[in-house]
Amino acid sequence: MSDRPNRMDGLDKAAVDRAEAKDFSLGGKPMRPRDAATLILLDRSGDQVRVLMGRRHHKHAFMPGRFVFPGGRTDPADSRIPVASGLHPDEERRLIGTGSRATAARARAVAMSAIRETYEEAGLLIGEKGAFSTAAKDWQGFVEHGVCPSLSGLRYIARAVTPPRRVRRFDTRFLAAWRDDVAVELPDGGPTHELEELVWLPIPEAKETEVPLITCTILDDLEARLKVDPDLAPGAPVPFYAMRRNRFERTLI
Repeated sequence: MSDRPNRMDGLDKAAVDRAEAKDFSLGGKPMRPRDAATLILLDRSGDQVRVLMGRRHHKHAFMPGRFVFPGGRTDPADSRIPVASGLHPDEERRLIGTGSRATAARARAVAMSAIRETYEEAGLLIGEKGAFSTAAKDWQGFVEHGVCPSLSGLRYIARAVTPPRRVRRFDTRFLAAWRDDVAVELPDGGPTHELEELVWLPIPEAKETEVPLITCTILDDLEARLKVDPDLAPGAPVPFYAMRRNRFERTLI
């Protein structure tokens, strides 16, 4: 994978600035990226793998009208929510990463926030049917529908950090799960209504929609991985996109 041509190869800082100017306005002071998580939900029931995309509401200040995966900021409290099963050990190790902030609790919070956001934005509850109880306000949908969250089916796909000097900066982990991992699908979508249009698209078609540049790049990565690893085996190397020496670079972690 590391030798494969990629949409981000050769892009300098000016190119990234132009491509994302409408979504990440430039700011003055340095900002630390906030942890965030995104879930790429995959459906292999037909002759092509399809991916779930949602169009952000046109009234949103951030990426209005763009097609995105469900996702958002990580809440550290999500690490304390009970689960039916935890992350696969190989996935957990990669998601923990390295450095002073690399902990199992942080990795679990990131993974859980991807599941929570997928419920809130798309009305899809990932886990196992059965008794579930928590006092956490953001997880009452799982309590109401009798779904205990499960992390065992999640696969780490990519990581991307918003370049410096942006008003909004995120350290985003892109995770994937299969539609088979969804215990309940709510017909009217999620309670936040942040995504006003939900569609299942073959990956080549998804790349042709109005998606952010980094989303298109990660769809390229996912498409290439599925060709050699159609079941998304745990523990695979993960592409990491970040600005280094004034260039947006891709490395494997």
